[in-house]
Amino acid sequence: MSRRTRQRTTKLGPDRTVSPDVAVPGLASEEGEGLVMTETPVAPGKQRAKGLRLERVYTKDGVHPYDEVTWEKRDVVMTNWRDGSVNFEQRGVEFPDFWSVNAVNIVTSKYFRGAVGSEVRESSLRQLIDRVVKTYVAAGVKFGYFASGKDAEVFEHELTYMLMHQVFSFNSPVWFNVGTASPQQVSACFILAVDDTMESILNWYKEEGLIFKGGSGAGLNLSRIRSSKELLSSGGTASGPVSFMRGADASAGTIKSGGATRRAAKMVVLDVDHPDVEEFIETKAREEEKIRVLRDGGFDMDLGGKDITSVQYQNANNSIRVSDDFMHAVENNSPFALRARTSGEVIDQVNAKDLFRKLAKAAWECADPGIQYDGTINDWHTCPESGRINASNPCSEYMHLDNSSCNLASLNLMKFLRADGTFDAGKFVKAVEFVITAMDISISFADFPTEPIADTTRKFRQLGIGYANLGALLMATGHAYDSEGGRSLAAAITSLMNGVAYRRSAELAGVVGPYEGYARNAEAHTRVIRKHSAANDLIRTLAKDDAAIQRVASEEWRSGLDIGARNGWRNAQASVLAPTGTIGLMMDCDTTGVEPDLALVKFKKLVGGGSMQIVNQTVPRALKSLGYQDEQIEAIVEYISEHGHVVDAPGLRHEHYGVFDCAMGERSIAPMGHVRMMAAIQPFISGAISKTVNMPESATVEEVEEIYFQGWKLGLKALAIYRDNCKVGQPLSAGKSARKSGEPEKETVVEYRPIRKRLPKKRPSQTVSFTVGGAEGYLHAGSYPDDGLGEIFVKLGKQGSTLSGVMDAFSMSISVGLQYGIPLEFYVSKFQNLRFEPAGMTDDPDVRIATSVLDYLFRRLALDYLPFEKRAQLGIFTADERSAQVNNDYGAGDVDIEGLRSTVDATAQTASPKALPDKSTAHSSTELLELHLGTVADAPLCMTCGTKMRPAGSCYVCEGCGSTSGCS
Repeated sequence: MSRRTRQRTTKLGPDRTVSPDVAVPGLASEEGEGLVMTETPVAPGKQRAKGLRLERVYTKDGVHPYDEVTWEKRDVVMTNWRDGSVNFEQRGVEFPDFWSVNAVNIVTSKYFRGAVGSEVRESSLRQLIDRVVKTYVAAGVKFGYFASGKDAEVFEHELTYMLMHQVFSFNSPVWFNVGTASPQQVSACFILAVDDTMESILNWYKEEGLIFKGGSGAGLNLSRIRSSKELLSSGGTASGPVSFMRGADASAGTIKSGGATRRAAKMVVLDVDHPDVEEFIETKAREEEKIRVLRDGGFDMDLGGKDITSVQYQNANNSIRVSDDFMHAVENNSPFALRARTSGEVIDQVNAKDLFRKLAKAAWECADPGIQYDGTINDWHTCPESGRINASNPCSEYMHLDNSSCNLASLNLMKFLRADGTFDAGKFVKAVEFVITAMDISISFADFPTEPIADTTRKFRQLGIGYANLGALLMATGHAYDSEGGRSLAAAITSLMNGVAYRRSAELAGVVGPYEGYARNAEAHTRVIRKHSAANDLIRTLAKDDAAIQRVASEEWRSGLDIGARNGWRNAQASVLAPTGTIGLMMDCDTTGVEPDLALVKFKKLVGGGSMQIVNQTVPRALKSLGYQDEQIEAIVEYISEHGHVVDAPGLRHEHYGVFDCAMGERSIAPMGHVRMMAAIQPFISGAISKTVNMPESATVEEVEEIYFQGWKLGLKALAIYRDNCKVGQPLSAGKSARKSGEPEKETVVEYRPIRKRLPKKRPSQTVSFTVGGAEGYLHAGSYPDDGLGEIFVKLGKQGSTLSGVMDAFSMSISVGLQYGIPLEFYVSKFQNLRFEPAGMTDDPDVRIATSVLDYLFRRLALDYLPFEKRAQLGIFTADERSAQVNNDYGAGDVDIEGLRSTVDATAQTASPKALPDKSTAHSSTELLELHLGTVADAPLCMTCGTKMRPAGSCYVCEGCGSTSGCS
């Protein structure tokens, strides 16, 4: 039977057609008025549907979505918070009037294509959306996805509306590449493979470099590389995978520092039965110890410091892949065999519980390695006949075959919340249908970094639909994040999303055919779909809304199984939960991915410049949902604005406190609360979940063990923890300050006979007015004529108030201590970073944010009374000193460190405070909330604009410019 192609010309609309300059190979147009629709050939003996019939959801027939909104011109000027320099500027950009300043800034600076200032530079959101959507529509027409030109028009309008109204977003590579002259790369997540040969290892370096060059990340499993305890064919001893990690790490660091679109990200996985597993576990923990020693020796080991580059293995996330056999051995405290890579024979035995303790201890020390549960991962694998799942992408949400990729898109859940607080399941179903269809179309025209990745992706067509704003949705509907009701609602929504995605995938299989690898894996794929459906039936609903959503999900799973039995499925997998960093900011989401709210207050950028501190808009909506009256809501919001939390808020009932629990702050969610939420939604995700479980600094190794163990018991696929303050990049404690070389050792005063050195009647002094988190006060500091600080007095609060009395007593206590010889640096080390209210932004250009009044006071005293060397050890610098260090770090040639210090000292002593640039304006919510973040403030500085980044899943996102360290 001959293969014939039938064509017909279809006009897409009365005024709007797919752009004739859209580069889709093989697609023709007739004088720019219409498109040639090519129906894909049908396999002999099989009747296939003629294309999708689509209905409008958001749009109206005959009215283009652009014509229904008000457009306005904005000026985008983005500055570096360190020195105030302009790092991006584009004026006169066009956006809908309801887009926030932050979203406009990020889209303009990140996603608009063309050289700034040139005629080809994009300057309107319309151009950006059209560039992407028209490419998708053209490809959909070319490859036979639509039944008619009218359906193609509906598809174009609906996608345009949803993107313009921030209902969903594609992942960043789509915005970077689609519709441009660049390769049409649409995937953010890649998994590579490496074998036990030098050729394969060197090819790993090359492929990883190519992926990093494009600003994406990749993961791989090194377990095929023979261990350092095995012999080579030549008779020598193998190097082992850890040694080859050094080369890959150096490559990633070099490419990352080159300033690509995004920072390189990578994941390295090792199986728990590999003979080098203990070395792998301790790799980054040993390096962290090295960092501390070098820091204590005076080297610049802060994040971004010039000496940190000498430390190895810092450019990758490490994970241990544990088997069910190993976890059972841990449970039973029994031995576990480590096996040779070449022969599979046992070459060593370890106690499983001891090895698990080493894993937990290393994670406790430096947050690495994370853990991946191999048994669960491969039990939910749709394509086991084509190979095992060995690794993940850098953020651990994409898990599938080696040498494959996944393109992502995320829905903004808050867009489906009705005014009455119920979730619009019907509209959500339609949105998922459109998004999944678009995502599958992209694979038809996409380019890939390597041929093996291209081949696997086209054969299996892995997709990763997900969502953002779950934390905001739960709060807005009156659900605590760590509650049965919250987990039930999250599970029902996730199940509905995945059920619709697979049902639409089965429908697409009937239109354009199942994925190439389906026939070989049909039984396993169907088994996994049934597992998803069975898990949906087990959701314990507690309210009308989640019960209604689950009922719709049940219908979707049943329908999907019926259609899949006839057609198969178009995609080997459908969903993941990604960090949604940059695209979450693009959609103006309050929360990313599956995360809870970061905190209850944030900064809102204003048109024309500046910013203001506001209470998250989800809070009033949540209070309304809980039944509070307008007057009560106003009082509670005002209290939160002042204090940053809800504890003792006027009129707020104690049983509602949990609704406002956040990732950080006065009432932070317990670590197991995060794990339980992940467990609730994992059965409804094809891949896994990008999320880090935050733990307080006081957490123990045993608690880390328990979380990793419970992750296995609860059926998670991957888990990572971060213990507050576990990494360097923070001020030194006084106990680590060393006496300078050559100084004579001072005699210690006998403790039971201290000598008090009183101040003279006349002494020099200074008074500093300050504002911390809106609280105003005065610091009076008196000093000895020739020997430093001798007394302080702090005026804070109304005269006669409890706060004022406490501060008076505190001041006297500190003053007496200083006069008895307690060094000022001791007090500074004890009181800096102390966290309590009031806290937040200050009006001091040298101390831009304080975690408490005491934190500010002692930082200010350190700047005024301690020499540079001691302040450097404590990590306290003036604004001019920070600028000088930045100029030194990024200047050309070698710089004399001592010369720099003397220069900075001289500058600091002679500069007039009035001449200092005003750097007291916050640039992101993260800076405002550093008091809540604690040493999660040791998150990296953004390599684009220098702003402190904040966690987004297991990655980081910059709220200032939208840069991320991972997927989205």
